[in-house]
Amino acid sequence: MKKKILYRWVKIIILVYCSIGICLYYLQNKILFHPVAVGRDYNYNFSSPYKEVNIPYSVHVNMNIVQFLPKDTPVKGVVLYFHGNRRNISWYARLAPDFTKNNYEIWMLDYPGFGKSTGEFTEQQLYNWALTFYKLARARFTPDKIIIYGKSMGTGVAAQLASVRDCRALILETPYYDMPSVIGHYAPVYPVERMVQYKFPVWLYLQQVTAPVTILHGTSDWTISYNNTRRLKPYLKPVDELVTIEGGSHNNLAEYPIYQHKLDSLLH
Repeated sequence: MKKKILYRWVKIIILVYCSIGICLYYLQNKILFHPVAVGRDYNYNFSSPYKEVNIPYSVHVNMNIVQFLPKDTPVKGVVLYFHGNRRNISWYARLAPDFTKNNYEIWMLDYPGFGKSTGEFTEQQLYNWALTFYKLARARFTPDKIIIYGKSMGTGVAAQLASVRDCRALILETPYYDMPSVIGHYAPVYPVERMVQYKFPVWLYLQQVTAPVTILHGTSDWTISYNNTRRLKPYLKPVDELVTIEGGSHNNLAEYPIYQHKLDSLLH
C-alpha cells in the first residue's frame, strides 16, 4: 500500500514538473515580455521637447523612435537608449530629463510589438534594429559623441551593439549575465539553458566592447539580482566600473544621488 501511495505521488510530481516546464517553454514570450502597443495615429504627450521618427523597416514593419531634445542649448551628443521589457517608450520618457539636462539628445527605440513599432520580436531582430538605430545616429554624430545605454532586458541589446560598433561609452543599468541565468534564478529545477529561446549573453559581448563600460545596479534588486550582475566583473576592463547602489531596487536607481552624480560625470 505504501509503495502504491509513493508511486502515485511520484507520478503527480512528474506530471506537475512536466506541465510547468511545458508552460514555461511555450509561454516564455508572455512571461518575459509585457509590451503595450498603440496605434500609429496615437499622440504622445511628453513634457520634454521631442521628435518622433517612424522608419519603414520593411513591408508592413514600422520602427518607432522618439528623440528627446535639450532645450535651446548646443547638443554634445546622443544617447541611444534601449529600454526594458515592459510597456513602451511612454513608460521610460520620464527619465529623459536626466540626459537632456546635460545637453545630450536621448533617442528611445520601441521594439517590435511595443508602442508604435510592429514586426516579429526575435533576439536577432532586436540586434538588427539596434544596428539600424546606430546608423541613424551616425548620420549626425561621430562615434565619440554616441553613448549606448541599456536598461534591464535592453542591456543585452545595448551590449551586443557596443561589441560591433564604436561609441564613447556603454552604460548598463541593472544588467544580467545572460537571460537563462535570470530565468534559472526563478526556475532552478529546469534546464533553462536549453528551454529559453532568448540568450542575450552580456558576458560574451562585454569581451568585445572596446569603449569604457559603466554598470549600475542596486543591492535590493529582486528582478535581476545583484549577484547575477557581479558575475560580469571578470569580463570588465581595468577602466570599466561596477557602481553599487546600496538599497537600490530594479526601477528606482534614478532616485539615488549616486546614480545622478555618476550619470552627470559620464555626460560631462
